[in-house]
Amino acid sequence: MSALLKVEGIDVFYGPAQALWGVSFEVTRGQLVSLVGTNGAGKTTTLRTICGLNEARAGRIFWDGREINGLPVHEIMDLGVSLVPEGRQLFPKMTVEENLTIGSYLNRTKTNRSRNLDWVYELFPRLSERRQQLAETMSGGEQQMLAIGRALMQEPQFLMLDEPSLGLSPVLVQDIFRIIKDFHDRGMTTLLVEQNVSQTLQLVDYAYVMENGRIIMEGKGRDLADNPKIKEAYLGF
Repeated sequence: MSALLKVEGIDVFYGPAQALWGVSFEVTRGQLVSLVGTNGAGKTTTLRTICGLNEARAGRIFWDGREINGLPVHEIMDLGVSLVPEGRQLFPKMTVEENLTIGSYLNRTKTNRSRNLDWVYELFPRLSERRQQLAETMSGGEQQMLAIGRALMQEPQFLMLDEPSLGLSPVLVQDIFRIIKDFHDRGMTTLLVEQNVSQTLQLVDYAYVMENGRIIMEGKGRDLADNPKIKEAYLGF
């Protein structure tokens, strides 16, 4: 099966400082794939480059066989790529429903806004209960649900999640991982960035391990979870 997303040898810089070195990986339609590694490994930079927020100085990125290097962000989003950013980046002074509505700004999604709102509220009943509540007054877990719901309003074919469990209590972390599993069961193609390596590797189909801007290892999630090097470096034993 051909890859929905294919990243080939990308180099990315922040000014003179190189952040990514020859990063290559792919995600097949329907797969749940993860980039795992410690903070500063280059995971977020990789997602931002796929979205067009960062520019790859070398290498190529393909979406469903089409090279998307250099396309503006809104055109990449319009292809069906959606990002849930690290830190959620909600509009704090706007209500739940206003934040969700902003997620349907693309021309192809505006006509389906009401239907998609109903879908998000069905997935996250807590958001339905709080639709007129300001985003800044919600708990961390509720805000993460809102950030995911906003991304779903774009009707993504490919969902990227950047550290969705960051800063959440253990109970809420379990809720987020259940949501991700549910998306996978529904056939949503997903790229997950996580520092929670142990749980991530038990959940995903395939994973790439990043270190210092490079991919140093890859394999099926559970195989990597059993790898002695991964256990020592990331799992604490």
